[in-house]
Amino acid sequence: MRNSQIFSLTLVAIFAALTAIGAFIKIPLPIVPFTMQIVIVFLAGSILGSKRGLQSQLVYIFVGLAGLPVFTQGGGLTYVLQPTFGYLVGFAAGAFIIGYIIERGGEEPSRLRFVVANLVGTFVIYAIGAPYVYFALNFLLDMPTSASTVFMTAFLSTVGVDIVLAIVTGLFARRIYFLLNKKMFNVLEVPK
Repeated sequence: MRNSQIFSLTLVAIFAALTAIGAFIKIPLPIVPFTMQIVIVFLAGSILGSKRGLQSQLVYIFVGLAGLPVFTQGGGLTYVLQPTFGYLVGFAAGAFIIGYIIERGGEEPSRLRFVVANLVGTFVIYAIGAPYVYFALNFLLDMPTSASTVFMTAFLSTVGVDIVLAIVTGLFARRIYFLLNKKMFNVLEVPK
């Protein structure tokens, strides 16, 4: 039992670190850069499950808010004023939802379930992130920006790529999920 807890905490820490690394693999775009973090979020929810996936993203957020420069533009408590902070909150919610959907797939969730879970997770991330961009620009930073401009920059500019990544990552994550669940330590069992 102790080994499984250590292994579980190690995976949470690894995925938090991978999310930080993903922040620096980016394509600069106006307001909201495209990063590889979303792939790590998909994998965290798919592989770690709802609870551990959420924990990995919360660790990442708390480390950044504590001042370590793990976000795309630094770190610290004032990062909540950044227009992209909503996406970080969305990552935590998205990882939880992805894991939750997959956990409801029984002992052997299908490929389709992994893909659907990632697509729903994508929607959750954008549902939190894009409105936060509008809120931060218009109310926190006093930079009047229209809803249509935010829609174009915070949603349309990256959602197509993220949908493709959700599908590809879902198919890939299923293989890793079974490797961890069946062949290794049987640590990530689906709750009964």
